[in-house]
Amino acid sequence: MGKGGFPGGGFGGGNMQQILKQAQKMQADMQRAQEELKNSEVTGSAAGGMVEITMTGDKTVTAVKIKPEAVDPTDIEMLEDLIVASFNDAVSKVESLQEELMGPLAGGMGGLF
Repeated sequence: MGKGGFPGGGFGGGNMQQILKQAQKMQADMQRAQEELKNSEVTGSAAGGMVEITMTGDKTVTAVKIKPEAVDPTDIEMLEDLIVASFNDAVSKVESLQEELMGPLAGGMGGLF
């Protein structure tokens, strides 16, 4: 028998090293995916592009574009609704991108333990 009375020498032996290597690789993959998200941009829009909101994959808004014909001083509420819809569209696209990039990584940690 190895050290500590466990076959293979110690707690887990070579298995523990394998698990640690897998965990380190997954951590590096996760960091790469997070960096890719941060550097990615999506654009949400409403009313056929009358209002567009661009944001990064980490949900930072980087641009808002409003076409002049979307601005009706007598109906500000409609413009506000278009901005909300564009923002929600952009967030939905970011969440899809997050799932695409991070989904396989998020489910992988459970298989280690």
